[in-house]
Amino acid sequence: MKITSFADLASEAAKMTKKTVVAVVQAQDEHTLDAIVNAKREHIVDALLIGDEAKIRELLAHLGADAGDFEIVPAASQEEALKLAVENIHAGRASAIMKGKLESADFLRAVVTKENNLRGDGKLSLVGFYETKAYHKLFAVSDMGMNMTPDLDTKRAILENAVGLLRKLGVGTPKVAVLSESEKPNAKIPASVDAAELKKLYDAGEIAGCVVEGPISFDLATSAEAAKIKGYDSPVAGDADLLLVPDIVSGNILVKCLTGMAGATTAGTILGAKVPVIMMSRSAEAADKFYGIALAAVAAQ
Repeated sequence: MKITSFADLASEAAKMTKKTVVAVVQAQDEHTLDAIVNAKREHIVDALLIGDEAKIRELLAHLGADAGDFEIVPAASQEEALKLAVENIHAGRASAIMKGKLESADFLRAVVTKENNLRGDGKLSLVGFYETKAYHKLFAVSDMGMNMTPDLDTKRAILENAVGLLRKLGVGTPKVAVLSESEKPNAKIPASVDAAELKKLYDAGEIAGCVVEGPISFDLATSAEAAKIKGYDSPVAGDADLLLVPDIVSGNILVKCLTGMAGATTAGTILGAKVPVIMMSRSAEAADKFYGIALAAVAAQ
């Protein structure tokens, strides 16, 4: 099934016969618990709720959920909660990890720390999916929250990580727009040079399973009308599945514009780890976190 909306994503995740068990670190967060409760109710995941047991039970009651339906793992501190989450993953009792009420930097540190053995063989990258009335399909942006100023090799890894997930979502040949300020390489703008190099790698057959265009501006990547007006011919123009951003600053600005001003619904996950990593902003709505859980459940398969 090709997933073209978050409704499709949730539906597909609910069909998985083997349920993903999410270890929620510092689960005493209302939006996080609301998302977990809904995901369990929709038969998408099961969960280990790790953290302040009394507060977790209080919030579950507030949400109208039965605490007896969940396994609650008490943790006296943030450090203990992270340690217990990692232990449960290695013991096979959990198959994904999710950030609750703690700083992203602290959560990520536990993921990347060598001793915790959660990293895969390649680069880690953050991908977000977005659904907005201003665009005709679900699309992805990467990397807007993990790799700060990626070099060419890292950008290639970010691209390939995201393409792999898009293919799992039924997008047979994802269309990748490597973003810059215009469609012409400029030696004074490194992002445009990297974009051109990625296109060359694609043309040479070294990047497969997708269509790569770059450098390409945001308007050409997302608007067929803009491409027509400017006479820009590319299968990616106006139909991009993945927007590959130059760095964390531009990516962060883009996605916050999408959610804050364009009203986009979002879901995100970290790719390249041994298990799906669900890391949403503390300000994210419960619905965004719900779809992030569904995304991780599909990725886990």
